[in-house]
Amino acid sequence: MELDAFVAKTTASLDEIRIRVTHALQRHPLCRSVQFDIISVPRTSRGGNWTVSLRSVEPRAVWEASDIVADIQEAYDLVAAA
Repeated sequence: MELDAFVAKTTASLDEIRIRVTHALQRHPLCRSVQFDIISVPRTSRGGNWTVSLRSVEPRAVWEASDIVADIQEAYDLVAAA
């Protein structure tokens, strides 16, 4: 079996990614008040085609929120618009 099968990202719509990020942030006590925007971007050399712009992040929550978002970015790829 190829390694790509294990590292392949799941495709998701912008709304699905927004929901996943919201739920993940809500599970962490320091990140519940974090506000964010999901932004579609051109595909990078690392394969990503979306990013999260964090706003209103409490200083104690910056690292946690960044880690949560990074984990989700590693797992999901924005589905191409029709």
